[in-house]
Amino acid sequence: MSKAVLIDTSKCIGCRACQVACKSWNDLPGKSTTFSDTWENPKFLDSHNYTRVLFREISQPGGDLKWQFIKRQCMHCLTPACASACPVGALIRLPEGPVVYNDDKCIGCRYCMMACPFQIPKFEWESAVPLIRKCTFCADRQAMGQEPACTSSCPTDALLFGERDKLLKEAHRRIGAHPGKYYPEVYGERTGGGASMLYLTTASFDNIGINHLGFRTDLGDYPHGLYGREWMSKVPWVALTVGSLAVGLHYLNKRRAQVQSQEHKEE
Repeated sequence: MSKAVLIDTSKCIGCRACQVACKSWNDLPGKSTTFSDTWENPKFLDSHNYTRVLFREISQPGGDLKWQFIKRQCMHCLTPACASACPVGALIRLPEGPVVYNDDKCIGCRYCMMACPFQIPKFEWESAVPLIRKCTFCADRQAMGQEPACTSSCPTDALLFGERDKLLKEAHRRIGAHPGKYYPEVYGERTGGGASMLYLTTASFDNIGINHLGFRTDLGDYPHGLYGREWMSKVPWVALTVGSLAVGLHYLNKRRAQVQSQEHKEE
């Protein structure tokens, strides 16, 4: 069964234990950073940071402000656009849910970065032999029967790991049990064709300003990975057409040169 994580932002306290656990398990190097204007640290996801907790101030009835903490990482889409755009199959989705990357196959085209609607895959710009890096949904831990490092470290159970269909039932149960607490939609259930990261929030995604944070609300329900498959399926035909045209032009120019040479000899 496909696995997923239910991220209940109402329970998140912004401790960033998930960030630390992610770095520790993946042996990612630390570096000096500075807090952003909203106290987020690090400021961006990059090849050394696969997980980041966003800090947002949300207006409440009466004019009060309340913190909303939102964990950000790869969404591990059910039909990943990154995998569909990769011409060499370096990115694939495992049956259990993780979208993983094979270093040995990558040719560095970075199509995955352009295809991902959530701006997740990151390039090792600082490396002499750069590769793509992102959250792996701890596929190695799952293979050993363990849950992801981030979910195992959460002290408030804001992150719940399990089978996707059961987590969706739990998410809708919480919405039904607390109608005034949660926004009545699960982000990731159908977003862009569905994802393995499912979000419960206490405010609408537009009020959170989630579009500016990489969580797009304009994707619809259609799997974006199918767009990539549609276009990539045309690549062989385009390559064949361009190659044939180039060969044809080569022989045309060669024949033209031969004719001109013959004309000069006859003169």
